[in-house]
Amino acid sequence: MKKKQNKKPEKDKSKELIEILKKHGAQVYEDLENGQFPKFSIPNRSISNIMYDKKLRQYILGTNTSLRSSRNTSQLRSFTQLLWLAFFANKLTHEKKSSTLRDVYYSSQAFAVDFEDQGESDNIIVDLEAVLSKPRENFFVFPEERSSIFGDLTIEYTIPGYEGKKQNLSTHPDGYAIGPSMTSAQLADTSAELVIAIEKGGLFTRFVEEQVDKKFKSIIINTGGQAPRSTRTLLKRLHEEMKLPVVILTDGDVYGEHIAMVIKSGSANAAHLRELTVPDAKWMGVWATDIDKYKLPTIPMTESDIKRCFDLQKDPRYQEGIWKKELEVFTKIKKKAELEAFSKYGLTNITDKYLPEKLELAKSL
Repeated sequence: MKKKQNKKPEKDKSKELIEILKKHGAQVYEDLENGQFPKFSIPNRSISNIMYDKKLRQYILGTNTSLRSSRNTSQLRSFTQLLWLAFFANKLTHEKKSSTLRDVYYSSQAFAVDFEDQGESDNIIVDLEAVLSKPRENFFVFPEERSSIFGDLTIEYTIPGYEGKKQNLSTHPDGYAIGPSMTSAQLADTSAELVIAIEKGGLFTRFVEEQVDKKFKSIIINTGGQAPRSTRTLLKRLHEEMKLPVVILTDGDVYGEHIAMVIKSGSANAAHLRELTVPDAKWMGVWATDIDKYKLPTIPMTESDIKRCFDLQKDPRYQEGIWKKELEVFTKIKKKAELEAFSKYGLTNITDKYLPEKLELAKSL
């Protein structure tokens, strides 16, 4: 049975963003008319102002802010960069034209706005996110696409030139890229009852070939390693708008465990945002305990892997439940296993045996 999007249409994100940008722009003009130096109040993104909120189940920023003023000569450069970026974001949002992080860096040169490198440009983009309390995707700035989706989900495009056109995402065996048009599309209907987010592109292809979408009534998403923010946004929308549970399948190592945690509760780097987490998502493996249980071929953990384990043990999100237990096992066995390790027992072993067992177990987590 098809599950249709039954939520009332949300307030147009673009209109909302434009109003926020206008408000900040008006303040700059008001300061100038009053003979004052324009300024921005920016939430402080330092470690001391980042805390884990147990109620929201994610990292958030505290109340500390910093002032970036055109009066301070040491801040004039970054103030100008931020002001230009707000202008550029307004332009993109009005025209509904997408830009990559790299595009922003080069576009600034047309306006004689100087960025030393893309790293500096990217950092100013995060500043603007913090000022607006909106992710860059809302003002049409995206990273390069490397995630994909497959399954019975019908979307309706909203980008110029494609408005109203519908597409079912089970019609291309390579899946559909999760880019700007996908992220902004309306979710129309689906027969799926589950979303499976998987770390590896090769396993994503295997799942499509083995018709995991039909066997388990699922939508399959390849996160391409650490899930890009556009992918995390789509996961959140599928969970909240289509009421679909989300499960996560990663390599059996400390980095795979953290990939799952970032989908579930975000990251410290994005503590200024609220639109990127699926707190009810479930990590179903590969767990450290699965390595012995399924007799998987292993790879010795590196010193970097072991250090990462100890680092995560200090993170409040890893202090209980499966997260704490599996991290402790990783530090004990000092071994890791890839998703492809199941191929030792046959190419379809992971879909025929492991996946159904873990999906059943996930219901009780």
